[in-house]
Amino acid sequence: MNILPGARYWLNKVPQVTVLFWIIKMMSTTVGETAADFLNANLHFGLAATTALTGMLFIVALLFQLRASRYVPALYWITVVFVSVFGTLVTDNLTDQLNVPLAASTALFSIALIATFAVWYAQEKTLSIQSIDSPRRELFYWAAILFTFALGTAAGDWLAEGLQLGYANSALLFGGLIAAVALFRYVFKADAVACFWVAYVLTRPFGASCGDLLSQPASNGGLGFGTVEASIVFLALIVGMVTYLSLVPQRLKQ
Repeated sequence: MNILPGARYWLNKVPQVTVLFWIIKMMSTTVGETAADFLNANLHFGLAATTALTGMLFIVALLFQLRASRYVPALYWITVVFVSVFGTLVTDNLTDQLNVPLAASTALFSIALIATFAVWYAQEKTLSIQSIDSPRRELFYWAAILFTFALGTAAGDWLAEGLQLGYANSALLFGGLIAAVALFRYVFKADAVACFWVAYVLTRPFGASCGDLLSQPASNGGLGFGTVEASIVFLALIVGMVTYLSLVPQRLKQ
């Protein structure tokens, strides 16, 4: 029996880490930031209703993702977009509703993420996303993803707003840190798994800072393109790239 070149790719429930993976991830992060602002402020849903709605959508998407027997690009990235929005709103609720300082939220979600990794490694002896091939590993994976989005939101807002660094400077800072992680990985041969998760956390505040920079009015330090326009553009780009990824395996089967 002949095995197709991409057959092993389907054994894992998450995509291969490529340049396209990081581009879609950062765009989904930007959509998470702008969509949360759009639902909360523009459509006047309010923070509580927006959180409840996106939380339910995330749970539904996650259930379908967990039931799938293989990696399905559209399903996976829909789940990422919803967890991005929901993770953003978790931090926003702590800040706006419960008056938890952003520094405290950053510390809280850092501890939660480290604890998730500790339990995950103790149970599975690996944190590699190249081996998300069992229900338990996938649950650990999505728990970590949720905490990375909440942590990235808290850290990004803390620097951009709490420390008044500004959206542009925050984007430059987190972009520089991502570049440093890439340097450590490819030049100094640092551990691939550690570099992946550090970069995954950093892409959240980087994407959010870019989203705020594009959507927020000039009076708030942004470029004033608006949340609707920014969300539509990035959603369209995500749909285009995910459609491409969905068609590639079909070409391999021909």
